[in-house]
Amino acid sequence: MHVDMDAFFASVEQLDHPDFRGKPVIVGADPSQGRGVVSAASYEAREFGIHSAMPISQAFAACPHGIFVQPRFKRYKELSDKMFDIFRDFSPSVEPISIDEAFIDLTGTERLHGPAEDVGRKVKARILDETGLVASVGIAPNKFLAKLASDFDKPDGFVVIHEDEVRQFLDPLPIGKLWGVGPSTEKALRSLGISTVEQLATFDKAALCRVIGDHGSQLIKLARGEDDRDFQGDYRRKGISIEQTYIRDVTDQSQLIATMRRLSDKLAGRMRNEGISGRTITVKVRYTGFITISRSSTSPFVFHNAEEIFEEAMRLAKPELEGAVRLLGIRIGNLCGREGEQLRLFGGENRSKIERLEMALDEITSKFGDGSIERAKNISKSKED
Repeated sequence: MHVDMDAFFASVEQLDHPDFRGKPVIVGADPSQGRGVVSAASYEAREFGIHSAMPISQAFAACPHGIFVQPRFKRYKELSDKMFDIFRDFSPSVEPISIDEAFIDLTGTERLHGPAEDVGRKVKARILDETGLVASVGIAPNKFLAKLASDFDKPDGFVVIHEDEVRQFLDPLPIGKLWGVGPSTEKALRSLGISTVEQLATFDKAALCRVIGDHGSQLIKLARGEDDRDFQGDYRRKGISIEQTYIRDVTDQSQLIATMRRLSDKLAGRMRNEGISGRTITVKVRYTGFITISRSSTSPFVFHNAEEIFEEAMRLAKPELEGAVRLLGIRIGNLCGREGEQLRLFGGENRSKIERLEMALDEITSKFGDGSIERAKNISKSKED
């Protein structure tokens, strides 16, 4: 079973703000800042051609009367946790794909919970009852088909593909529905007279691979409904990151340092919310002309408070903070839970004080919103960021 929430971030905003319902809601940067991208768009906003990863300036031009809101990741994580708790009530084998979708292996659960179709309806009903949100569900013999099924009838979809219905479901679909078929691949397939999944499934594999390479073998397997990937119930997230794109390119060192402090604070807050730490810090600096430089380091100790993240991020970034900077970013990888931490030998008391301070900052921000409190060090003379 594949469960995918419908327009998750935007739906949460409509849930929490009843006056947003039925209106185009765009989650992302403030359009007045000019840069940034759309994180999510409600179905009402999609009618204007707005989609995730679209530049926020384009979204505003397409729908200037839309409701533009900043992301509230702590709230999204809160509801995501509730959803995953529901999933695990029906199966111990849950493979998260993102904050709002997952595969659930129902093999062997029939005697306890009934047929897979009944479980799917129960999951949808509980998500709606316990979170107020709507999910689309697809049930099929493998991951590829289950994902196709959940996408087929959005929003509020519920599609079951039985073993003997696979060809009936797949054959009429356009080839663009298959994983791995982007615009260039689709153009190549159409040049061979392939426009439907059925035509691809029966096409000569050697002839296809001569045109699009070894990828052709996998596409033919998918067109035939074959997907032999193992279930990854022990999936782990690889890292989390945060970035700041400036309205205008910045050369002022004090402003760049203030941004690095602010990014460190926000990244550390997200890590505390999720109960994780990490050992690898990566910084990204992008200049005018989109030239991008990344620098990384890995420590035997974990980073999770903002001061430690900032110090290491600045050590990596400082040699690169010259010229006109367009974007700064920090990523933390090699994640682990707090129970997996290797503690530092020295500075434990000071570290504890820092973490208590930062937790207090989290509480104030949670209650009064972003920007309600700032470290004095973070305040820059310029308001560019």
